[in-house]
Amino acid sequence: MADLSINLAGIQSPNPFWLASAPPTNSGYQVQRAFEAGWGGAVWKTLGEPIINVTSRFAGLTFGGQRVFGFNNIELITDKPLEVNLKEMDETKKRFPKHTLIASLMVEHKQEAWHEIVKKVEAIGVDGLELNFGCPHGMAERGMGSAVGQHPDLIRQQVEWVKEVAQTPVIVKLTPNITDIRFTARAASQGGADAISMINTINSLMGVDLDKWLPIPHVDGKGAHGGYCGPAVKPIALNMVAECARDAQVGVPISGIGGISNWRDAVEFLLMGATGVQVCTAAMHHGFRIVEDMIDGLNNYLDQRGIASVMDIVGKAVPTYSDWGHLNLNYKVVARIHEETCINCNKCHIACEDTSHQCIDIIADEATGKERLVVREDDCVGCNLCSIVCPVEGTIEMVEIPSDLPPLSWNQRQAALAANGTNET
Repeated sequence: MADLSINLAGIQSPNPFWLASAPPTNSGYQVQRAFEAGWGGAVWKTLGEPIINVTSRFAGLTFGGQRVFGFNNIELITDKPLEVNLKEMDETKKRFPKHTLIASLMVEHKQEAWHEIVKKVEAIGVDGLELNFGCPHGMAERGMGSAVGQHPDLIRQQVEWVKEVAQTPVIVKLTPNITDIRFTARAASQGGADAISMINTINSLMGVDLDKWLPIPHVDGKGAHGGYCGPAVKPIALNMVAECARDAQVGVPISGIGGISNWRDAVEFLLMGATGVQVCTAAMHHGFRIVEDMIDGLNNYLDQRGIASVMDIVGKAVPTYSDWGHLNLNYKVVARIHEETCINCNKCHIACEDTSHQCIDIIADEATGKERLVVREDDCVGCNLCSIVCPVEGTIEMVEIPSDLPPLSWNQRQAALAANGTNET
């Protein structure tokens, strides 16, 4: 089988699957059970000054019959004393010395506070530190979490403070609640971060109870925004990982987080630049044993392609990810409908007719009267909508139409126009 071990900024792990800092990593009992199940590493639930949590702290989104398609929480960092957490972390590391144990940290904006907690945590032998600059609720109101993570200068300064005393690699966990995550990622790198992790949860309100007119979840008649995660956030997280992976000014390894539910999701993150991945919602939904399928799936994927090590696929798709202005305007695909598998539900026709480019016709056979769907390829713009809404996989195929024209991007076109003294868009 392929070698699944990874090296993230000097942190060794038996496989790329870690549990994220969250409720599943709240105690030694949980983390040890996770390691027994096969997880390569775990980021302990964020340590800091103990807080008081509220009850009624989670909410789930059901979409299209899928439970926990999205997940919202208003839980804060650990509510246990630091000494209790350190004792359990020490016991866990001694029992599982080959597994990766990362300490997630969040303290107030004071140099001495960071120095103190870093020294205490590293004394028990953790493999690395993750600075939580991403939590969007509760702690942010106290000047921590995303209140820091939304300001590059604060990130840079606090990372510098940590690096003054840290003896283990430092990972900076970034918030997605910002216009462009590359700027905060660059600040982390400039401050000396050895790696970054992304994304933390997204500001959200899960819903409103239509009978009681209360936010979901609510606490004694009042609610607050929380952090959104789960499968629904994967495209957002994948984009942010890819943007940082292709940014030369970031230049540090990435631990990918956000909506990872199976081995396929994990491979997508690895291909887009993540060295490893962190999982939370899927474990909360299905339990720690899901890692078995993740490991098997990743092993099979690599073996089928003759790839010796999972590290060999990290970032392989990054060069294909670019800006719109670099895309080939002369590339053309059209939709083709395979009649033998079409069930004539007409969803493609309705979608195209009502909301796209009106290029799918319903044609009746003169002899039999049977209707069939035909794409007018000259009018098709290749938007993919029909193939997306089709309920029968593979019935609508997007086919490339060869072109005699050379590749031409919008940027190239504008440069050529400017060279000729023409001002067009």
